[in-house]
Amino acid sequence: MAKDDPKPAQHEEAGPNQDTQGEGRKPANGKRKRLFLILAIVVAVAGVGYGLWYLFIGSRYASTDNAYVGADLAQVTPLVGGPVASVDVSDTQTVHKGDVLVRLDDADARIAVAQAQADLAQAQRRFRQTSATSESLQARFRASEADIGSAQAQLRVAQANYDRARVDFERRTILAKTGAVSGDELTAATNAFAAAKANLALARAGITQAQSSSLSAKGQYAANEALVHGTDEQDNPEVAAAQARLDKARLDLERTVIRAPVDGIVTRRQVQVGQRVAPGTQLMTIVPVGQLYVDANFKEGQLDHVRPGQPVEMESDLYGGDVVYHGRVIGLSGGTGAAFALIPAQNATGNWIKVVQRLPVRISLDPKELAQHPLRVGLSMDASIDTSGR
Repeated sequence: MAKDDPKPAQHEEAGPNQDTQGEGRKPANGKRKRLFLILAIVVAVAGVGYGLWYLFIGSRYASTDNAYVGADLAQVTPLVGGPVASVDVSDTQTVHKGDVLVRLDDADARIAVAQAQADLAQAQRRFRQTSATSESLQARFRASEADIGSAQAQLRVAQANYDRARVDFERRTILAKTGAVSGDELTAATNAFAAAKANLALARAGITQAQSSSLSAKGQYAANEALVHGTDEQDNPEVAAAQARLDKARLDLERTVIRAPVDGIVTRRQVQVGQRVAPGTQLMTIVPVGQLYVDANFKEGQLDHVRPGQPVEMESDLYGGDVVYHGRVIGLSGGTGAAFALIPAQNATGNWIKVVQRLPVRISLDPKELAQHPLRVGLSMDASIDTSGR
């Protein structure tokens, strides 16, 4: 029995230690449960908060980071051809509307202006000559009408002389049978009658000639008058055509000086001094940095409540979140980017996997904000549209 005494003693000593460890585990488990409970409550509160935020705030906005700055670029091209005399700008240079960009050699244009001026002077001279000729032809026509009257008077005189000579001839012919008139008197009466008859025929021919001359003069006057009637020197078609050619020559001369069409920054300059350019050759591009916009590519599921005129907030990767741009929706594109691709997707083969499409939305930018924080074409933007005003 003495040998077995230590063993129960050991068991009695171990009993209190086990109770102490059990009591330590219980507070640890309780603390862990409380932490899990607190975590669950925090997650639940966060979920409820996010749900409330999305319900009242988040659902109002359609956002995307697939947005880029764009602009209607101004392509500078000459309207007339010629060698380049000087190039007054370089890449990255800021220009204003009307500034001289390129000058072409204007020697040919100046010669064309001088030729057009000479053609105009000649046309004006011809018009004045035609007007003077018209007055002369009118006077000739009136004179021909007077000639008709004179010829008619001569015809009446010739007719009277013919009638008198005829009566005298007939009387002397009758008296000559009785011997009361000598042969010489009868001969004289016969000759006078023949002369009167010839003069009558000549008078009739004179009337015909006078009438023909009058018709000819009238036709010439009418033809000449048609060229100048109802017009003055400025309205005359020939003069107007010459004036138009002169105006075009002067315009071509002005176009040898190529000016900036808009305010902006010069980029992609492709012209050098001495180069001969043709009309339509692209010389450079001007980016109107004060008239930029944003093309934001939204997923098709985000566009249900997007409408033109809605306010938009945007951030640029260039400035980060410190600068917020404000604008409005201008409009939605007529098709997705895939629809206008060079090689559109063909889904009629049956091997079709649905891909969420994106539709470009054009957004304006505030010019004042652009002036304070300039942007450049192609920069990335984050856009958020407030769709609450549906």
